[in-house]
Amino acid sequence: MSDDFDVIVVGSGPAGCTAAIMLGRSGLRVGLLEAHRDVNHYKRLCTHSIRSSALPTIRRLGLDTTFDELGGVHQHEKAWTRFGWAHERVKEQEHGYNIRRVTLDPFMRATAAATPGVELMLGARVRELTRSGGRINGVVADVEGTQRRIGATLVVGADGYSSKIADLAALNGTASPNSRFAYQATYRNVKCSDGWSGGVWYREPNVNFFFNNDSGVTILAVFPGKDQLPHFRTDREEALLASFAGLPNVPDLSAAERVSSVIGTTDYPSITRRRIFAPGVVLIGDAAMVGDPVWGTGCGWAFQSAEWLADAVSGALHSKSTQDVDRAARRYQRKHRRLLLPHQLVNIDFSRRSTFNPLERLAYGGASRDQRVADRVFAVGTRNSSPLTLLDPVLLTRAAIARRKSVNPV
Repeated sequence: MSDDFDVIVVGSGPAGCTAAIMLGRSGLRVGLLEAHRDVNHYKRLCTHSIRSSALPTIRRLGLDTTFDELGGVHQHEKAWTRFGWAHERVKEQEHGYNIRRVTLDPFMRATAAATPGVELMLGARVRELTRSGGRINGVVADVEGTQRRIGATLVVGADGYSSKIADLAALNGTASPNSRFAYQATYRNVKCSDGWSGGVWYREPNVNFFFNNDSGVTILAVFPGKDQLPHFRTDREEALLASFAGLPNVPDLSAAERVSSVIGTTDYPSITRRRIFAPGVVLIGDAAMVGDPVWGTGCGWAFQSAEWLADAVSGALHSKSTQDVDRAARRYQRKHRRLLLPHQLVNIDFSRRSTFNPLERLAYGGASRDQRVADRVFAVGTRNSSPLTLLDPVLLTRAAIARRKSVNPV
């Protein structure tokens, strides 16, 4: 059996669904392939929080109101370091979203499937890429037990951390070791201070966070140094809850009731790919770049990278010119590298360290006492600004002056 589409998107998480929705709305025929058979499948190991840099994409999709109706919590950043607390200014038009993947993923999949021009294929496992004249022009997939050759002008890999599309296209990545591991669980009856949607404690080396989510539940997570693994292997939940004991302004966990398994990973390297494009194929979301989960960038970058790709290639796909499509995909690759690689490099540096580097100490020390410094720090942390903006001499001077006044300066 042979099928032909303008675009094949492999993977129906937030990245794949965003790309499918935007390309479908532009009048293209999109095949959206999902390996799982369950339309309600969702990613379990996730921070369940979307940085505010993705809000314009969510609004462009027309989904912000629905996210509110689904119970998504507006996220405003609060971070504690050895210097004290720093707070993001609360601006209702500039916020992130805390929304569980059990809520988000099925909704995004249903929205994509209902988009004219998009055909969702569940239980579709890609086995190989097809080529013509050296250019990728489709996939061979097992779809509900039947092998099908599915053709397209462009194949989009949105199949996550261990992307098969990236492997088949030889878009190899470099893995950067992570000095921390991660455990998290979902709880009810966590009592937080009024106006707090979440908070992060950078204790060096450990990082703790909580995010209030839809359905009145709270995600608790810890990222400890790997020397603490034996303690966590003895009793995950006891170690998770104990990691919050004594933290300043910690939520009241005395009545907390766990409503999920305690899940995690003992090894989560960052993966950076020099190329995320080859003729006829391109990567988005975690397939393109895997970041340290401490910073919660994955969901936001999924929405954003899908939007950048759709904007870059939709016109070329209408033209039916493979050369135009490949040129457009290269432009997307350059934009992805320019906007995200600086963040990735900073995050990798932190994942290898047990303490902040000198610039981070200066920035967070200043942010705890100077709101203008905090504004810049959170603009970078929410991925609305490049880390290079922290090198502004005026900002560094303000941070240095403010840091001298901070609690326990180091």
